Amino acid sequence: MATIVRNNVGSTVREPPIDIQGLNHSFGSSEIRIQVLFDINLTMRRGELTVLLGASGSGKTTLLTLIGCLRRVEEGSVRLLGNELNGASENMLVQSRRSLGFIFQAHNLHESLTAMQNVRMGLEVHGRDATRNWEKSAEHLLTLVGLSDRLHYLPGSLSGGQKQRVAVARALVGNPDIVFADEPTAALDKVSGLQVVNMLKQLGKKRGTTTLMVTHDNRILDLADRIITLDEGRIIGDERPTY
Repeated sequence: MATIVRNNVGSTVREPPIDIQGLNHSFGSSEIRIQVLFDINLTMRRGELTVLLGASGSGKTTLLTLIGCLRRVEEGSVRLLGNELNGASENMLVQSRRSLGFIFQAHNLHESLTAMQNVRMGLEVHGRDATRNWEKSAEHLLTLVGLSDRLHYLPGSLSGGQKQRVAVARALVGNPDIVFADEPTAALDKVSGLQVVNMLKQLGKKRGTTTLMVTHDNRILDLADRIITLDEGRIIGDERPTY
């Protein structure tokens, strides 16, 4: 399903949220240059929850960081919300990141801030207006992830799973168009992990949020709209399960 977006010159275009064509990526230079992604072609629909599978070193995280504007695209085309990332200016990359949410295996919380205040950090990139009623938004998200009784706790007083749920709330508080999740359930028990993935699934249905998730967690595959498998930098599987 395509979505109508505005590109960096202000014209209205109709494109999918993520469209990748002929993407290659290498690390190093000259004789020690190692190619890690090979001719990646992938188009994602608005509202889909896509799971990215593959062994360690298959290129999953590299692909995710390229699409997420955390690493520069050097060869091939990556169009994100209507904007071409190959050759994009730093300003455009910064603007694009404001439409994204990130959930990583390492929660990266500020140890001196409460759960509420850590979630507020997810609104900082959107400017002063976005943080005006931040308490209500932060409390709502933390309640959704089951932390209504931990709103004012510092990370040092939270378990590993609770910290990860704070990180999930922080990623979602700005209502991103796209969520990139790298092993988001690794520190969670089965119930909490399914709760987080179900939340992402519902965001896709209710407001069209597109999610790309790297995982080794077979417990959540039944919730995926699409499963992409990478092997040594190449897509070797692409399926839409029917349940």
